[in-house]
Amino acid sequence: MDKRKLKYWFSGNFLKAQCSAIISTLADFLVTIFLTQIVGLWYLLSSCMGTIFGGYVNFSLGRNWAFQINNSEKFSQAIRYVVVWSGSLLLNTSMVYLFTDIFHLHYILSKTIVSILIGVFFNFYFQKTFVFKT
Repeated sequence: MDKRKLKYWFSGNFLKAQCSAIISTLADFLVTIFLTQIVGLWYLLSSCMGTIFGGYVNFSLGRNWAFQINNSEKFSQAIRYVVVWSGSLLLNTSMVYLFTDIFHLHYILSKTIVSILIGVFFNFYFQKTFVFKT
């Protein structure tokens, strides 16, 4: 791997974005587990609702801390974020269903695997290059 690619992946933005993703994922998981285990909702509906809440947390952290884009483009960034996040929601939901109902993994393990894959290989790339582009 050349130095530019290493710098891209391991820059301060990448590390901060991954910290934001971890915080957002914790929020996502707390909502998902609470809604499934305590409220009794179907795991997939709970997962969607957790992803929505985690998405809100992630946008706020991404804009204000990870990518430090505090300019007046908040509305256009929010629109771009919703586009990317919609793809992320679709991927998360369908893959959690696949791993849980088809491969018979526990829904929390499924969500963990999917969150890592989507977070690193989808969300970071599109947030850096499309949502919070500098």
